[in-house]
Amino acid sequence: MINKKVGIIFLLFVLAFALIGCSNGGSKDTEGASGDKKTYKDEINIAVTAQPPTLDSAMTVSQVALDIAGNVFETLYTLNKDYEPTPMLAKSVDVSEDGKTYTFTLREGIKFHNGKEMTSEDVVASMNRWLEKSSRAKSLLTNAKFEAEGPYTVKLSLENATSDVLIVMSSQSNFPAIMPKEIIESAPAEGITEYIGTGPFKFEEWKQDQFIHLVKYEDYQPVDEEPSGFAGKKEAFVNDVFYHFVTDHSTRIAGIQTGEYDIADSIPTESYEQLNGLDNVEVHTFVGGTLTLFFNTNNGALADVKMRQAVNTALNMDEIMMASFVNEDLYTLEPGYMNPNAVQWNTDAGKDVYNQADLEKAKTLLKEAGYKGEEITLLTTGDYAEMSTATTVVQEQLRQLGMNVKIDSFDFPTFLETKNDFTKWDIFITSNGYQLTPPQLLAVNPEWAGLNDPKVTELIKAIRQAPSEEESSAKWDELQGYLYETLSSTAIGQYKSILATTDKLEGFEVFEAPIIWNTKVIE
Repeated sequence: MINKKVGIIFLLFVLAFALIGCSNGGSKDTEGASGDKKTYKDEINIAVTAQPPTLDSAMTVSQVALDIAGNVFETLYTLNKDYEPTPMLAKSVDVSEDGKTYTFTLREGIKFHNGKEMTSEDVVASMNRWLEKSSRAKSLLTNAKFEAEGPYTVKLSLENATSDVLIVMSSQSNFPAIMPKEIIESAPAEGITEYIGTGPFKFEEWKQDQFIHLVKYEDYQPVDEEPSGFAGKKEAFVNDVFYHFVTDHSTRIAGIQTGEYDIADSIPTESYEQLNGLDNVEVHTFVGGTLTLFFNTNNGALADVKMRQAVNTALNMDEIMMASFVNEDLYTLEPGYMNPNAVQWNTDAGKDVYNQADLEKAKTLLKEAGYKGEEITLLTTGDYAEMSTATTVVQEQLRQLGMNVKIDSFDFPTFLETKNDFTKWDIFITSNGYQLTPPQLLAVNPEWAGLNDPKVTELIKAIRQAPSEEESSAKWDELQGYLYETLSSTAIGQYKSILATTDKLEGFEVFEAPIIWNTKVIE
């Protein structure tokens, strides 16, 4: 009897000791291939360059907002690593012979973060709101409509057949987040205020000017496919994700070196070589986009195309890109708005007026335009170093031209708000990520910089409805040439994006953005 009691007590002691050993202050132990145990953190800390204006993906093109929201919300289709539309919340799609009807079959049993099951009612409400609110959707899917055809079936009806419907729906820019219909019905006009999706992480807290906190969604149901880009299986290996708003670039860089942050985005290019030489830091370069200068064609001195021609003739693109990106390996000089590696869309249309850097010719054009010293306002934000630096260089180049130029700089949300008032700026520069097709470019989006040109609209329609890739490419060539003829904008150059991580990450990938799911952080 005594021996039995002693045995039970000993067993309880061993069990208690084992439990204590497994509890390690919010960390997890895993045995590696070599037999050594690795300890993983329960949280990941990310330093981002700006506070997003919202996490409502239909209402913003802010890359920071879309990167964060992509962990919380999911879409019917998304992009795999080969940029192919791939099912996510949809199981499949059937397309009618005339190309005007898409019927989506939904995955069943998917639950939102509030515990409600996703049905066609939620999808229809989400997608129709996206059609109404998203500037891209409004311009590319005019008069489209989603309808429920059963609890797990949704029909999309189009006015015209186009070849890029699934690409538009899969693109990260302005992505069509699926959320409960009740959230949409109660949302104010300026955007949703409750961030409830189906993703591997759910929204926990937004501490203004400090951080956004996401937590692991325990009931997440992943797709049973290999991870690929934004598609495939997603697993949350940390309980907490913090996106810290760190607008000071030196603070982000110091934080990645000390391990305060696990990931730091928007690394200034002047720090590229410094970080690349550190043993405890990994530097990632990935597909970036086009640094683009937009003209105000609606108001002020630059509403005159002759004035825009004078400015464009003076611009030294190499000088702007070198100042903004420092290292020649991090940028190229091409007139194209699209990714130069996208064979179908690579064109040098407009090369005759691109990067002229001809100050004397520009002065002649400025005189012909009748410039009388009007003040020219360059709008920018200090939250993005490349945009701010490029703006400063352009200011100096235009002063050399003889123009009266000032810079108005704001935080990023205020910058986005101010650009919508055409009385407050003449030029702004933004770093615009590459798009999959030309109609998705901000350079042809009427709601971005006020472009209002029927010929642009006509050519976009022709690109999307062309019967072959060759004809579609030819129409884009024509449209890019027309953009340089009218100068509503100009490409400055193409850049690579840079982010830095500690050397403690496992499973981390970059695909247009840092992918946090499937990522582990070693203690």
